Amino acid sequence: MSEENIYTFENKEYRQTYWHTCSHVLAQAVKRLYPNVKLAIGPSIENGFYYDIDSEVAFTPEILTQIEGEMRKICKEKLKLERFELPREEAIKFMEEKGEPYKVELINDLPEDAVISFYQQGDFVDLCAGPHLDSTGRIKGNGIKLTSCTGAYWRGDSNRKMLQRIYGVAFPKKDELDAYLKQREEALKRDHNKLGRELEYFTTVDCIGQGLPVMLPKGARTIQVLQRWIEDEEQKRGYQLTKTPLMAKSDLYKISGHWDHYLDGMFILGDPHDETKECFALRPMTCPFQYQVFLNRQRSYRDLPMRLGETSTLFRNEDSGEMHGLIRVRQFTISEGHLILRPDQLEEEFKNCLDLANYCLETLGLKEDASFRFSQWDPANPNNKYEGTAEQWEKAQAVMGQILDDLGVEYEVGIDEAAFYGPKLDVQVKNVFGKEDTLITIQIDMLLAERFGMYYIDENGEKALPYIIHRTSMGCYERTLALLIEKYAGALPTWMAPEQVRFLPVTDRAADYCAELSKKLCDDGFRAEVDYRNEKIGKKIREAQLEKVPYMLVVGDRDMENGTVSPRHRADGDLGAMSFAEFETLLKDVVDRKLKK
Repeated sequence: MSEENIYTFENKEYRQTYWHTCSHVLAQAVKRLYPNVKLAIGPSIENGFYYDIDSEVAFTPEILTQIEGEMRKICKEKLKLERFELPREEAIKFMEEKGEPYKVELINDLPEDAVISFYQQGDFVDLCAGPHLDSTGRIKGNGIKLTSCTGAYWRGDSNRKMLQRIYGVAFPKKDELDAYLKQREEALKRDHNKLGRELEYFTTVDCIGQGLPVMLPKGARTIQVLQRWIEDEEQKRGYQLTKTPLMAKSDLYKISGHWDHYLDGMFILGDPHDETKECFALRPMTCPFQYQVFLNRQRSYRDLPMRLGETSTLFRNEDSGEMHGLIRVRQFTISEGHLILRPDQLEEEFKNCLDLANYCLETLGLKEDASFRFSQWDPANPNNKYEGTAEQWEKAQAVMGQILDDLGVEYEVGIDEAAFYGPKLDVQVKNVFGKEDTLITIQIDMLLAERFGMYYIDENGEKALPYIIHRTSMGCYERTLALLIEKYAGALPTWMAPEQVRFLPVTDRAADYCAELSKKLCDDGFRAEVDYRNEKIGKKIREAQLEKVPYMLVVGDRDMENGTVSPRHRADGDLGAMSFAEFETLLKDVVDRKLKK
């Protein structure tokens, strides 16, 4: 990056520093207006910043406007941001005297050797590691907008207090803010959490639970179409289908290491600390189950690669504060697979996994929204997150890095984003709000085969350990559906749409004719319905358009006499009268080619 761009929003680090400083300006503004509030945390995020605040006052849109005004004043004051450090005891006392219990808790949770730093701007001081701009004057007040206020449990724990989270965004220029707000307005219209419910793809019910969506007939049908497509495609590529249990005894997870590294993220059936009784857990992943297929009998090097695929329903005990529509849920289904292979097959099989992932992204229309992240371990991770030695990790990451370079993959590096057993390539896709989530992963594992005793007999008759690739082809079906609803504003491409054709009889006499034609389409594998209601044809067309049905077939007495139909496409409009056979040929071509219409 050129030197003149270092201090612009083209530089991600500068952008995050700018927004981080804005979060401190936000906190200072709230403190000025409401001195009794307690401050929690205020980071920069992918698209702006937020601050979690404990307040008796509910931050209404009117109050957010007042806070914005105070933030602009602070920016005009051009307050210097100055960093200083304190020893642990002094830092705790300093925050106690300021009446900031959340900051005291954060300090107490820091490692013993941690540097405890603060940033001061005028009379406002905040616990923070930084970095920050050197002055509030660097922030353009007319480029600030507080976008919303929501509830957020302290530290994401539903057993802790619910705080108020104020979200904001800021840009160096007012026209950049205006452009962002216009884009956000469009994003709100496309938000799957709103649109998916309005179009009746899914719903959530309080008595079922958070993060446990109910797929309504439209959503269930679309996921079924995607699942059949993926399973058929994987079969063409040499995958063997498995179906494994949804739960297992703790013994299995202890062998794999998930019991040590992932227990808090699992749903446990029984007491995990009582060694005298059996304890089960719902599966958060399928790998240790699929390994049993390999272990079912002795394997030769000629049996490899073994490509195992499964449509896996998984369960993960996500924090309640992380739940969002279909993007992040507690029960979900993924196109999971594990490849067990010889070391000499690693690069070719990794390439094939990447080819499948790219095929899925391109077919779904999500390729342009995707980016790649090489997720690596962090040897300094304080939580002992990873299995294996430094040498094993360095080898695995070197092998994977070489493969990615050989394949010409452009990626960013994500430190401390690896799985506990190996590095991975994450395919990241942004939703309409610009938030990035992982859709597809391809992971290299050089550790778990030994833990499970997964030996094969090599060409010399010796026992050898295979490498394992963990991968998804399309990723999570629920998350994919959410992204598709947003991508296409609910108008899913015809090949995956839950209802592809709706017959609209103009008269009662035409209804039986429509029923006959609809049955013919359904018998031929298409998804068609008839609107039998005694309503004006204009209303029927408008409602079908609002429901994003790809093709509407208006059928009147003349069509019955001539054996024709008059199709309308939701985007292209009236296609003119044609024979039913011609329409079915047109529909088949659109579906078979998986066109984006």
